[in-house]
Amino acid sequence: MTSSERDTPPVTRLLGEFVATHPSRGWDDRVEREARRTLTNWLGCAIGASRHPSVEAVLAAIRELAPSEQATVLGRDDRVDMASAALVNGVSAHAFDFDDTHLKTIIHPAAPIASAALALAEQTGAPGRLLVDALVLGVEVACRVGNAVYPDHYDRGWHITGSVGMLGAAAACARVLGLDPAHTSMALGIAASQPVGVREQFGSMTKSLHAGAAARNGVTAALLARHGFTASERALEAKRGLMQTFSTKSDWSEIIAALGTRFEISFNAYKPFACGVVIHPAIDGCIQLRDAHHLRAEQIERVTLKVHPLVIELTGKTAPRSGLEGKFSVYHACAASILFGQAAESEFSDAIVARSDVVGLRQRVTAEIDPALGEDAADVTIVCRDGRQLNVFVAHALGSLERPMSDAGLERKFHGLVDPVLGQERADTLIAQCAEISGCAHLDALTALARPSG
Repeated sequence: MTSSERDTPPVTRLLGEFVATHPSRGWDDRVEREARRTLTNWLGCAIGASRHPSVEAVLAAIRELAPSEQATVLGRDDRVDMASAALVNGVSAHAFDFDDTHLKTIIHPAAPIASAALALAEQTGAPGRLLVDALVLGVEVACRVGNAVYPDHYDRGWHITGSVGMLGAAAACARVLGLDPAHTSMALGIAASQPVGVREQFGSMTKSLHAGAAARNGVTAALLARHGFTASERALEAKRGLMQTFSTKSDWSEIIAALGTRFEISFNAYKPFACGVVIHPAIDGCIQLRDAHHLRAEQIERVTLKVHPLVIELTGKTAPRSGLEGKFSVYHACAASILFGQAAESEFSDAIVARSDVVGLRQRVTAEIDPALGEDAADVTIVCRDGRQLNVFVAHALGSLERPMSDAGLERKFHGLVDPVLGQERADTLIAQCAEISGCAHLDALTALARPSG
């Protein structure tokens, strides 16, 4: 071992000890509130997308394996094995690109972590309190590792939700299983050999597979560790371990500093728009101008955007061919938000992307990079055919930590996603169930409510 390796903290062991030994509800009310909000948002996204073609395809493939009926597929009558339930629910939670976002790293933590934890907790009969604890601690592991390697890791092309999400999923599942520190460290080590996802897949169904596969890998890692399967004790931090292999940045302080007193779920945000979060400031500005001036598409000569460089890099598709591609087109998102006054999942359907009025306005949207802008800022100008020039500067997008989604806004979003699948009455009951989840002796009521035949 070199001197530099000796100076590297034992991250795998430290995180394993933290996950295994941190007290139940060992955090303040703000963290507990965000855990409930994260769970509610995740559940709504997963149920809302439960009929998405990507979910149908994943289930069709899983049925060929003849899985046992261990765990619930949210929003459907199907029951499959634990690992497959984690996979399917992870895919559905991310399919609409409407899930939670840890804004510092652009990780969508709940899709892999909550999907894994619920599948295992349902099968083992775990109480609601244990599910909440597992969610908080799993998010902590994934996002702290993400903090340590972002942005270099992301810039290399990794989809960070999948490439660190399996660590959070493994941590959450280890907590559900009650593994001791040594076995929890092994679970993290096993998961460290299962990162998944590259950004080239954005705009395709495989993007949501990254979240689902990370959830499945986390379940598998924890189960393997419980039965004595081993991994390197330095799987995360070693010179040829996970973190130094996929990033030139390994800021160990991001993992160690305030561990157990600062919780990353406190910095989770919830999307008001069903697309890449970097587009949200531009959408926000377009809707503000549309509503303030009662604009119609035929009144608009052109729309000019000034945006952060990442917007063009991630969402620069000028002529998307499908709804999934539309989620990565700032041009489509802005045109649709002006036409419809919102950017929910309905504005990113294949039909809307191909509509002539949407295409016509989309072709009048231009975007230029302004490196001085923050990632959650945008400058939006709409030039009207009558000569008016309307402008708004969005310093922080709706849904950011500075302008967070309210509880009422989160409930409206939940209803918009869940009502078409399960009905308004059941959606109301699910919201109430999430609010009281920490006091539930088991999760049967939640999973029963989350499927049509419940």
